[in-house]
This record gives sequence, C-alpha cells and structure tokens, in this order.
Amino acid sequence: MTELATMDFHPQPQAGQPKPWAFPAPERGTLDNGLTMLRCHRPGQQVVAVEVLLAAPLEAEPAGLDGVATIMARAFSEGTDKLSAEEFAAELERCGATLDAHADHPGVRLSLEVPVSRLPKALGLLADALRAPAFAESEVERLVRNRLDEIPHETANPARRAAKELSKELFPATSRMSRPRQGTEETVQKIDSTAVRAFFDKHVRPATSTAVIVGDLTGVDLDALIAETLGDWTGSSAEPRPVPPVAADDTGRVIIVDRPGAVQTQLLIGRVGADRHDRVWPAQVLGTYCLGGTLTSRLDRVLREEKGYTYGVRAFGQVLRAAPDGTGIAMLAISGSVDTPNTGPALDDLWKVLRTLAAEGLTDAERDVAVQNLVGVAPLKFETAAAVAGTLADQVEQYLPDDYQATLYQQLAATGTVEATAAAVSAFPVDRLVTVLVGDAAQIQEPVKALGIGEVTVVSAE
Repeated sequence: MTELATMDFHPQPQAGQPKPWAFPAPERGTLDNGLTMLRCHRPGQQVVAVEVLLAAPLEAEPAGLDGVATIMARAFSEGTDKLSAEEFAAELERCGATLDAHADHPGVRLSLEVPVSRLPKALGLLADALRAPAFAESEVERLVRNRLDEIPHETANPARRAAKELSKELFPATSRMSRPRQGTEETVQKIDSTAVRAFFDKHVRPATSTAVIVGDLTGVDLDALIAETLGDWTGSSAEPRPVPPVAADDTGRVIIVDRPGAVQTQLLIGRVGADRHDRVWPAQVLGTYCLGGTLTSRLDRVLREEKGYTYGVRAFGQVLRAAPDGTGIAMLAISGSVDTPNTGPALDDLWKVLRTLAAEGLTDAERDVAVQNLVGVAPLKFETAAAVAGTLADQVEQYLPDDYQATLYQQLAATGTVEATAAAVSAFPVDRLVTVLVGDAAQIQEPVKALGIGEVTVVSAE
C-alpha cells in the first residue's frame, strides 16, 4: 500500500514593526571655489541625481530682455569650449544621462540624472557646461526661434493663459512677477548670444551656487571626483543678491479672458500668501489639501461628484520666491475647468464651499485622511534620488534648513483640525480672491456678475 504524501505547513509570516522613516539628511560642505555642496548617500539608488542652483533670478534680467535667463538655461546643453552642441549631446547619450535646465523666479536650475557607473563622465560634462558654455550665436538664434514658436501655443492653452492673466492682475507692472516667466514675443526676439553671455558673466559663479548630489555613492570617491569636475569651475566671489519685496493686490475681482465659442471655462482663483518660513505653512498645507488636494476633497465632492460640473478642481499653495528674512511669497490658488453653461452655478457652489468651510470648519475625519495621504505616503514619494535631490534643492532655493522637510512631516502629523481649518479659511477668504476665467464672455459674463463676487472685467485673449 502506497503511503500518502504529507505536507508540512509553516507558520504564516507576521508583519513586523514598521521602521521609522525620516526625510534623508544631507552632508553639507563648501569647495575651495566657494561652491556649496550637499551630498546624500541613498543605498540602492543606482541612478544618481545632481541639481545645481545658480543665483540668476528672473528679476535680475535686464530691462526689455525678459526670457534671457530661460535662453541661457537651455543653452547650457548646446556645447562648450571643448565640444559642439552635437558632440555634447552625443557624450551625454553615451553616459545614459539626461541634462535639463530651467529658469524661474528664484534662479536657474540644472538637473542631471545618470547611472552611478557613468557619474565621473557626466559630472565632467556638467562642470564644462558651467565653466565654459559655448553660447554659439547659431545655437542661441535657434533657441530664440524655438521659444518664439512656443508662445502662440501657450497663448492658446487656457490654463497657461489664465496663469499669465492672474500674475498680471496680482502684481504691479513694475514687478518681474507680473510678466511671463519665459518672456514675451517682444522681449525674446531681442535676445542674442551677446545678451546671454553678459547675463552669464554677471550672475553665474560657483561662490553663489549650490550643487546637490543624491544616490548610491558606495565606492565612489566623491571628494576626488568633485575636485576634478565642479572644483575646477572658477569665478569671482560675490555677495548673495538681496531679495526685493513684492506687493500684490488681492482685491476681490473677476477677469474674463474672452474666448468666443469656447465650450469650457478655465478657472484660476488666487491670491498671494506667506512662504514656507511662516509658522502657519504646515496647517495651511493640511487645510488646503482638505479643501482641494485630492479626488475626495470638498471641492471635488461638490463640483465633480454631486454636480458634475468638472473633471476635477484643485487647491494648492506654491512658493513663488523666498527670502532669508521670511518675507517671501507663495501663490494660493484654486484651478479647474467647467462646461460653459455651468460657469455661473459652478462658481456659486465653489463660493458656498468656502463659506461653509468658514462657518462649520473641517471634520476630524477629513483631517485624518489628509495627514495619512500627506505623511503616510512620504516614503514612496521620495523613493528616487531625483525626488530627494529636487526637494533638497527647493530647500536651498527657499533659504530653509536642511532638516526642513523632515520637520514638516512631524508638524503636519501634529496639526489639529481647528488649526487646519483656520489656515484654509485665511488662505481663501471669499472677499479677497482674484478670479480669472478663460471662456466665452458672451455666455458667462452676466451669470458671473450676478454672483456678486467682485467687479467683472472682460479682456481679449490675445
């Protein structure tokens, strides 16, 4: 008689205690040439991320040359004193590296990602781009043409057009923040290689720059590597540029950017608030998330799920420019789009959501879900070296301490429902919001006027 096989059952694995997580702490140092260095070893991250911050803010652009910082940023990857634009691109490709750059109000930022095995070569290319960019006349002319080609497309994009109008409304005409970040057709067409070189010579130097390197640095002699690459970058010493104060006018009003025949209306409702130095920031982040940070937020529940006006509405806070003394500013905004006939009703319900929030406050359940979503998923958000490097660079750019992000998560977890409510109500007061609507004025002007949310002005979409 054949014996039956027996099966051994092993105990079911049990979940262990979760390991405590905190945002990675970098090591900080300064090279002999004055370059500030932040490094962060992240075991397992075989793709290294490098961020370089240059103190070349948009407000430093010469009068009439708005966009020169953007053209300079794009030109960094268009050749050096050693390599033509095509050769530089080919060398980056051989490294498996990507190099991007952009200009914004705080300054110009270059972002490099490369497998750690190719880091020496890629870091050398980055250093050459900073040390001796070619800024060849033909390449700058091509970049200017490309930028001029982009502008009509941006004007045709309702969301971009709304953002442009909101900046124009909030800030005085004398402020760089009132004008498009990447310049206008009038200013960009004046830019040439001489202007780009002059801007570079005046504002780009290691003494006022910061480099952030994040990834698995096991076996990498980073000190020697940096000395041979970024350490060879030279330039004069200079004091950091003072950050000029910026005024903003958030008197409640409505601007309709007329798009005859538009089947949807793009909404952008905003005002200016304090930057991350303000102690209200954590509560404001939490309250704003409850208001419109996700598909389960109040605005989406009412405008999307209950009324079907939209595919989604979001509320957010975005730092525009920080200052060491805490006098920086952030944009606080609500954005989305609705079908044209329901523009008036949707705005009416949106204001009702804000008034109800002020009258009744958030619920503990809303607060708890927001904390879980913001704090609980943080380890996933920062899985890549690029995500960590980008956040560390943000902190540098905004004059924040290196442990800011780690502290922020602790503050979010400790913020109560009452605090979050008060911050959200202060961020979005119903009588101090500038509303920009990109849509068909003939259909939406009268219904919007009837709401009484501010004086209504119609402007051309051009």
